[in-house]
Amino acid sequence: MELRQLHQFIAVAETLNFGRAAQRLHMAQPPLSVAIRKLEEEVGAALFERQARGVALTAAGTAALALARRCVSDARALRDAAIAAAGGERGTLRVGFVGSATYALLPSLLPTFRARYPQVELVLRESANLELLAMVDSGELDVGLVRYPTGSASTLLFEIVERDVFCAVLPSAHALARKKSLSLKELSREPFVDYASTHVPGLHAMVMLAFQQAGLTPRISQEATQVQTVISLVQSGMGVALVPSVSARLAARDVVFRPVSGLPASAGISLAMATRDDTHNPAVLRFRELALRQASPRRSAPSDPRAAG
Repeated sequence: MELRQLHQFIAVAETLNFGRAAQRLHMAQPPLSVAIRKLEEEVGAALFERQARGVALTAAGTAALALARRCVSDARALRDAAIAAAGGERGTLRVGFVGSATYALLPSLLPTFRARYPQVELVLRESANLELLAMVDSGELDVGLVRYPTGSASTLLFEIVERDVFCAVLPSAHALARKKSLSLKELSREPFVDYASTHVPGLHAMVMLAFQQAGLTPRISQEATQVQTVISLVQSGMGVALVPSVSARLAARDVVFRPVSGLPASAGISLAMATRDDTHNPAVLRFRELALRQASPRRSAPSDPRAAG
């Protein structure tokens, strides 16, 4: 039984006339009569009762009509779903992200993507940089929104979607909190909360580079993996820290954020979108296009094509 036969059966059932059904189907009447007869043979029951001025549905024909319409509708839905998925408008997209992507990037990007592609299921997962890179590389995630530079070699494709600079975070009761801006020299005299080199080597390396280029060494008192955890440790009085300036949007109590003067240009930090070159998920392309379009006003230079290691 073919889909074409079901279309023919429905046309005859709706017009109750072989001639008018043939006109609707843009075919001659004799082949249509032959096709319906073959369909009845396949079904094993008469679908129509032939009359002088047309036909009438038999009990078998009435029962078959509802199912035939459902089959045709399902076939159209199958085709539409396949076309939508091929165009990235349906399917599943697995996105991993570092915690600081929730400050500005995700609140801007996700609602727009969901509104534009409502039939794409978003599966979100928060983790640290190294874990996200490993999951994208293995295919467990389709996209990773990670801190860049990564501090480790990678064959993934990296495209910057948010550029940022470091700012200082310190307890609001700290003596330096009264100043409008701070220097690295002032921060180097205080207990310093750093990023764990084993889990976030990129941020750790950028902090160390900033101090080293200023001829300074921070007094590291604590280490943490997430930016939010660093801020919490500062809030607890464990020291001061350098954090991405976008994190100042976080409504954290008992801490203040201050710009840092004299930061080297090389100390710039970013969020990048990491994907595999061989991805076959069209939804990744739609997400990538939207992320880069939204990021373009905030990017001051072309995106870095790959992690430098």
